[in-house]
Amino acid sequence: MRIPTENTLGPFDRDLWRQRRDRAAATLSDADFLLREAEARIVERLGDVKRVFHDAAVVGAGDGGMARLLESQFGIENIVQLDASPVMAARAALAVPSARTLVADEESLPLDEASLDLIVAPLTLHWANDLPGSLIQMRRALKPDGLLLAALFAGTTLQELRTHLTNAEVETAGGLSPRVAPMADLRDLGGLLQRAGFALPVADREIIPVEYSNPLRLLSDLRAMGETNVMRERHKAPMRRDTLARMLELYAGTAGKDGKVTATFEIAFLHGWAPAPSQQKPLRPGSAKMRLADALGTEERPAGEKPDRRN
Repeated sequence: MRIPTENTLGPFDRDLWRQRRDRAAATLSDADFLLREAEARIVERLGDVKRVFHDAAVVGAGDGGMARLLESQFGIENIVQLDASPVMAARAALAVPSARTLVADEESLPLDEASLDLIVAPLTLHWANDLPGSLIQMRRALKPDGLLLAALFAGTTLQELRTHLTNAEVETAGGLSPRVAPMADLRDLGGLLQRAGFALPVADREIIPVEYSNPLRLLSDLRAMGETNVMRERHKAPMRRDTLARMLELYAGTAGKDGKVTATFEIAFLHGWAPAPSQQKPLRPGSAKMRLADALGTEERPAGEKPDRRN
């Protein structure tokens, strides 16, 4: 029996994704606004954590921007950067020479167990075929009470492009093909943190609408970011020219009075702590020392009895 390799499992062609990310290393600066936004909001969230971090990893090093912020904003000296793209990793190494930089896949992380007190992952985990496995690996790499803070595209990301592509393909080809990657729901992502063994898991989101002068500019930015279609099924039905033309026509038809169209990006932020004895624990059922009615200043009534609102 042949054991399947990584590139034969899951919806995404990870080899192609690495190639696209290699190519994007040269163009990322032309369309890095979402990465910068995600990094800034990770920094905001870290600023709310009253902890000093000493050993950190950046999963998805990109151009080194996240590691630079960890150094400058939080004084973290021991940082390891990891990126699945050799070209992107080389760029990150040049940007942050004080960090240790490795070429490593998010689904097979070379991190020692309980070696880090902070892991951040800015905008790459949405391409993981085995996101639960990646989260488990990161949790194991954290010391007790270590923090994971990840940002990834989710939910309503590119909902406009998805809609117009669907309508255009139905009109021109009479069917549908996988064109835009599926995005995880925020509630599902919170559940994955729990499944991976994180304590005090929190998943929240930021909706970022971006205006474009025309839909072609959006497609150009996605290519520059390395965020184009790498689903395995894409090759079964290459996009026809008339489908693309119709999609652009439909999208352009939604422009506002200023002639601009909107693209929605939803960034999910995942917070989770490696379990530790010192962490707060939820109270056991029935252990409360005060009745809810007393805390709210209301009168307790038997179930089913309606309050008298005449006075």
